[in-house]
Amino acid sequence: MAAHLQGSLFDQTDELRLGTLAGTRRTPLGHGAWIDELPGWLRGADALFEQLAAEVPWRAERRQMYDHVVDVPRLLAFYGETESLPHPVLARARDALGAHYAAELGEPFTTAGLCYYRDGRDSVAWHGDRIGRGQREDTMVAILSVGAPRDLLLRPVRGGGTVRRSLGHGDLIVMGGSCQRTWEHAVPKSARAAGPRISVQFRPRGVR
Repeated sequence: MAAHLQGSLFDQTDELRLGTLAGTRRTPLGHGAWIDELPGWLRGADALFEQLAAEVPWRAERRQMYDHVVDVPRLLAFYGETESLPHPVLARARDALGAHYAAELGEPFTTAGLCYYRDGRDSVAWHGDRIGRGQREDTMVAILSVGAPRDLLLRPVRGGGTVRRSLGHGDLIVMGGSCQRTWEHAVPKSARAAGPRISVQFRPRGVR
């Protein structure tokens, strides 16, 4: 299942270590939405990518698209709040995020969804995480990226400019406030040679 990853020249270690969240950088997006960013939050991220790619029970899904059933262009895995995460560092990341954002979020991050983008042909279309409470309440979704960088795009639901961020090799982005209701995000296909990437999305209970 594992695809070849060109490792980062700036993270040549197999020791998995989370940095401090005190260095997060907040960018207001408008309409009550914001993103926090922290490049390289996880050191040793390439080693984690290799283990997750090889050991997570990835599943391929098919979905109805108009008159056809099509393959979902990425592999998926989901860990509910009572399930053990596939690596201890992900549990530490979830708990660290919950502690850091406790005052704003008011509840812990409880679930983890994993997406495996095998190459530039894999993608996710424009969407917001609006299943459950995210449709009507402000919430947070924290994404830890390991593997090769891919672009994450964000745009206002009602129209406007697109925000682009390149995420990989242990980078963290947190989408907060009204982001899931008033903005959409996507990982587009890439015509450039794109290495494999795994994103880990931490969410509170009742948000998908």
